[in-house]
Amino acid sequence: MVPVTASTTGPVLVIGSGLLGASIGLGLRHLGVSVYLRDSSPTTEAVAQDIGAGRSVRAAGGDVPEPVLVVVAAPPDVVAELVVQALTDHPGATVLDIASVKAPILAAVAASGADLTRYVGTHPMTGREKSGPVAARGELFTSMPWVICPGPETGARAITAAKNLAVDLGATITVLDPTEHDETVALISHVPQVMSSLLASRLQDTPLHHLSLAGQGLRDTTRIAGSDPGLWVQILSANARPVVRSLYEVREDIERLIATLEDPAADGARLDIAQLMAEGNAGQARIPGKHGGAPRAFATFTVAVDDTPGTIAKLLTEIGEIGVNLEDLRLEHSPGQPVGLVVASVDPNRREGLVDELQERGWKVVQ
Repeated sequence: MVPVTASTTGPVLVIGSGLLGASIGLGLRHLGVSVYLRDSSPTTEAVAQDIGAGRSVRAAGGDVPEPVLVVVAAPPDVVAELVVQALTDHPGATVLDIASVKAPILAAVAASGADLTRYVGTHPMTGREKSGPVAARGELFTSMPWVICPGPETGARAITAAKNLAVDLGATITVLDPTEHDETVALISHVPQVMSSLLASRLQDTPLHHLSLAGQGLRDTTRIAGSDPGLWVQILSANARPVVRSLYEVREDIERLIATLEDPAADGARLDIAQLMAEGNAGQARIPGKHGGAPRAFATFTVAVDDTPGTIAKLLTEIGEIGVNLEDLRLEHSPGQPVGLVVASVDPNRREGLVDELQERGWKVVQ
């Protein structure tokens, strides 16, 4: 729950008015914090002001009060430069950035000779498929991880300011060393993006009538392949070494599988395939559930619904009326058919009663 009174004090200067920067502005403005916006694009800065994310520095003619906190929300390849500039221009302010890579930025800021006691790197691990200030949401950070990565010289005041900002915006705080952060996100974020993009690239010359047979598995594994190439050039270049280490390990598994499948009837081949799949099962099972902590096993069922407006909303309403909490929900569509499939996950102890009640209400439970 976002607190009614903010611990963050203003004025706050947000440098970069895209999705994350504008969302930070919206969240702080909702709490009554004074926010000013600066962006290299006058249009982006103006749009962010128009949606209520803060006051445009350009619109104010540059006549803005000295900030207490500066948040650098710019693309990774310019973050270090902007952090150094902010530390120089605002000698009384705490400066933090929200880039997705931390160690190279800290090294570049340190090399400049800037005051590292007032700087702290952070990474709110959230986002949307859309970009720009028009996609911004003040609640974007609610219940999402926000990693704080202090360096050896980061002062207590800067760490406190970063924690206050994350808590004010409803996020959950994790503190990591910058190098540990980069190694972690390489495996859980950057390599998945690479794998998704590589798989999707295999589809470029696939006949469309073949792709029409694709099921939810292909859609799930290629969903993030639609990400912005320009942004990922910056992220992967900045975090190349940890990503390469993880890719070496993936390569070992792929080469192992290739060698096995080249002679699938050989002694031990089927066991090796089963072991590889089981290793995947074990890794997937370790991903925390929706509330964090250890994952829980849920029971699933599938409801066939008409692909018409309001049908899914009605289904969710009736599940709520029955008094069952949904733990997860996935939508699938039958290509060329006017029906969809709602795959729901619930407490195993509630599944049978819920399915019976939905069937009595006329819903078609198919699994």
